[in-house]
Amino acid sequence: MSETIARIVSEREGGVLILTLDQPARRNALAMPLRVQMIDALRAAQGDKATRAIVVTGAGGHFCSGGDISGMDVNSAMEGRERMRLSHELIRLMVLGSVPVVAAIEGYCVGAGLSIACASDTVVAAEDARLAAGFGKIGLMADLGLPHTLPLRVGQGKARQILLYHNQMTATEAERIGLVDHVVPKGHALATAMEKARFLAEQAPAPMALTKQMLGEGLDRALEQERHFQSTLFLTKDFAEGRAAFLGKRTPAFKGD
Repeated sequence: MSETIARIVSEREGGVLILTLDQPARRNALAMPLRVQMIDALRAAQGDKATRAIVVTGAGGHFCSGGDISGMDVNSAMEGRERMRLSHELIRLMVLGSVPVVAAIEGYCVGAGLSIACASDTVVAAEDARLAAGFGKIGLMADLGLPHTLPLRVGQGKARQILLYHNQMTATEAERIGLVDHVVPKGHALATAMEKARFLAEQAPAPMALTKQMLGEGLDRALEQERHFQSTLFLTKDFAEGRAAFLGKRTPAFKGD
């Protein structure tokens, strides 16, 4: 598959909709076209009574390697705010939408990939999975709701360590702190996620939808604050340096500008 093509592959098995991030040449980096396609698929699922659960996974042995840094060419505050507005629509549909979401993780789950995982209701990870935040490596803060959803999963203390230090975790380590719900053998994440999704698909949908609404309380306020902060960081010299260093495969030299 061409590296320039990014798509969401949608499949259905009974009441379960499977959404696959499909750009394996870039480890399914969450480029804006992927975000838009995923928003469209999630929005359609909300109004479809036949869709009772959703599984999100990645193609080519990886979940998602993060945002598409090469495409982060934000030149104004308004561009940054619009980028965040669109991305936040994706997170709102996952967290506050009426359909439960199960993440099936193999390989890398980093940056925006971790945000997608934490926006899911259940996280299944293969034992070879590697999870990390890493936003600070390019001079940005965590986004796509992660500053809100991560502490809800692991607590403030663990969230600070994950967000500030960028260390990769194994699936076993992630399960121990509550970041991952189920660890399975390599290659079995999707099968186990489908088992969980089939169970959810058999439940009464209204109670689950209302439960998700209650558990998602506070998300909107957090996303609005994140939108303001991240759109500011997009215009800093440190982000320009971090992005250039990443693309140039070198260590960034941040100066606090």
